[in-house]
Amino acid sequence: MSTKLSGKIPLLLTLSFLFTALVSCNEYGEQTIEQAGDIEFIHHSNGPTIGHSLNSGVEVLQVDGGAFKDLNKNGELDPYEDWRLSTDERAEDLASQMTVEQIAGLMLYSAHQSIPAGEGGFRGGTYNGSPLSESGAEPSDLTDQQKQFLEDDNLRHVLITTVESPAVAAQWNNNAQSLVERLGLGIPMNTSSDPRHETAADAEFNEGAGGDISMWPGSLGLAATFNPDATEEFARIASIEYRALGITTALSPQIDMATDPRWMRVSGTFGEDSQLSADMARAYVDGFQSSSEEQEISGGWGYESVNAMVKHWPGGGSGEGGRDAHYGFGKYAVYPGNNFDEMLIPFTEGAFNLNGETGMASAVMPYYTISVGQSPEDEDVANAYSDYIIQELLRDKYGFDGVVCTDWGVTGDHNVMDSFIDGKPWGVEDLTVAERHYRVIMSGGDQFGGNNEAGPVVEAYEIGVEEHGEEFMRARFERSAVRLLKNIFRVGLFENPYLVPEVSSEIVGNPDFMEEGFETQLNSIVMLKNSENVLPVEDQLTVYVPNRTRPQSSNFIGMPIPATDELPVSEEILNQYYNLTDNPDEADFAIAFIESPNAGRGYDSENAEYVPISLQYRPYTATEARDPSLAGGDPLEDSDNRSYRGQTVETVNESDLDRVVETREAMGDKPVIVAINVSNPMVFSEFEEIVDGIIVHFGVQDQALLDVISGAHEPSALLPLQMPADMETVENQAEDTPHDMETHVDIEGNSYDFGFGLNWNGVISDERVDTYTE
Repeated sequence: MSTKLSGKIPLLLTLSFLFTALVSCNEYGEQTIEQAGDIEFIHHSNGPTIGHSLNSGVEVLQVDGGAFKDLNKNGELDPYEDWRLSTDERAEDLASQMTVEQIAGLMLYSAHQSIPAGEGGFRGGTYNGSPLSESGAEPSDLTDQQKQFLEDDNLRHVLITTVESPAVAAQWNNNAQSLVERLGLGIPMNTSSDPRHETAADAEFNEGAGGDISMWPGSLGLAATFNPDATEEFARIASIEYRALGITTALSPQIDMATDPRWMRVSGTFGEDSQLSADMARAYVDGFQSSSEEQEISGGWGYESVNAMVKHWPGGGSGEGGRDAHYGFGKYAVYPGNNFDEMLIPFTEGAFNLNGETGMASAVMPYYTISVGQSPEDEDVANAYSDYIIQELLRDKYGFDGVVCTDWGVTGDHNVMDSFIDGKPWGVEDLTVAERHYRVIMSGGDQFGGNNEAGPVVEAYEIGVEEHGEEFMRARFERSAVRLLKNIFRVGLFENPYLVPEVSSEIVGNPDFMEEGFETQLNSIVMLKNSENVLPVEDQLTVYVPNRTRPQSSNFIGMPIPATDELPVSEEILNQYYNLTDNPDEADFAIAFIESPNAGRGYDSENAEYVPISLQYRPYTATEARDPSLAGGDPLEDSDNRSYRGQTVETVNESDLDRVVETREAMGDKPVIVAINVSNPMVFSEFEEIVDGIIVHFGVQDQALLDVISGAHEPSALLPLQMPADMETVENQAEDTPHDMETHVDIEGNSYDFGFGLNWNGVISDERVDTYTE
């Protein structure tokens, strides 16, 4: 791949936005001053750019011909303010100057923040006591809640979710960085994001240029390319866009092996294979963390670098019955295949073994799960609380000395079995909130996801002082502070955390990046069936596309999803390829756009009982399920047996199968093609025999699907997951073991196994297949 904007993409790109003046020429080359609004930038032609807010009270010191920010306002150049020193020296000096309260704030990672904040609910916030629409505030202003946790709780790590636009995000970043620059020791804010490059199905590939971020396939789609170079290119581009939004930490990649096909987070993984997952993890982290040439500061880190927080150690894909540990009903990870060690490979051989100079991922997030039976001390507590999982295994055995940050909400109280936003203190429910913080710290953790309040961390410090003394606990806090600060120093935030909003708008979602993302989407689409070479279908024929109907349901947070009955593809885009008709008799062929079966999360909240997670559309009764369960128990339950044998479950989208069957009947002998958005493996035997072509994707734009169906692009992707023959094989597979299912074999004799895919000539057999399917 090539990118016209690759390499050097400075965020100070267009001088028309700036006031410019030549200041001096010295040991570090010319110094020029540029001003954008209330931000002043001092450039060294042979050194870093120094950015500071004219409103923060921070002065710039001239020392030995260089410009340095006097962040603590003492009129002297402290070691942590001296960009000529190593990251380790600077972090250790700053940690030694911080109060316990300041370190406690550094150990917080905020709850989810939207820019601007919503007017209530999960991501709501107020501006001077009022919702945004009534406040007169700008979308880029800080909320009352954000000001409080930045000022009062010394929080410096903020999780960003939705943003109104790149320009608004950049201005919000400047506002927040200006605020924290004037506080205390002037420690900059390190903002983060979950993956944000997902596609909008009905958008054309370059529609987001100048506004939306570039669009790429999800992690499963990247895995389906079987091409780590494509993943590294994605990550390199994504890091540039992140930096233009002010984001310097990626809460990704998710490198859990998808060893249980029912898990609700399969779509965020690189599939079920340890070698492919390791190679993709390495490429992803290298792409995000590496800077080169003039963008590099040292050791591969620099102004295009974004810290990668890999998740979820030691792998969260083996929840019993496929249930997820965001909920009390899914807290236990089980290992019936005795395969715990293989689940570490994406970390130990991938994210911790980089090709680039940064060496290993800078941060790790443990999963919520209790890894049943893995601690030699026979102590079943959630991973973040486990001295064995974090200290003995991650730190001592595998030598990880970066940041360990809990997943969000692990220290909160547990009140209900089935709420996404409930506390998740699995195994330590009897401890106080402060005691949970203390236990995480003493087990090797550094940071608390989703906690805006420093109070419990300070209380944890006090508990430690009582047990071990002041000197011991101060040293323990400073150790975490150094780890956290290094990730801020490495990416250059102490020198310049500021952006030019107009330039951010030019960078994020620019046409070159959009084109790269679209090309990768095309290369992530898998063709599974092509009877009598029905595909590709030449353009300008007449196509019938049935409406997709769904009853009202709810998402993983519990928010309602309204019922729908609509065309499942953009009519405007479809009409660029084919003539659309709503009469099957007039059609030359049909395309049914559907999604893989959705049977819920494995728990019936209304009746407080466990049910199966089905991968088929029709109702399923679990006659083969394990009984008793391998693990169980919760303070809110009377029984330890979580078996669902004999229970029946229905899917939310059984109507997808109805549409396929009805379309087959309506079309007679004319071709029927099915395009499936796959989030989990699925049972194809329910409809495969009655259709002529099957295209599988993992979240792409309609335009990409139609490019493949019409022959504008030849399919080249491969399955990153096995597709089971039936639900019996799903029940009998081991939650922790990959490649252990009997797979579906279609009427052409093809097995829908890991690494299978078709192109126009038939079954793909190339170097990728040889590498990963031996």
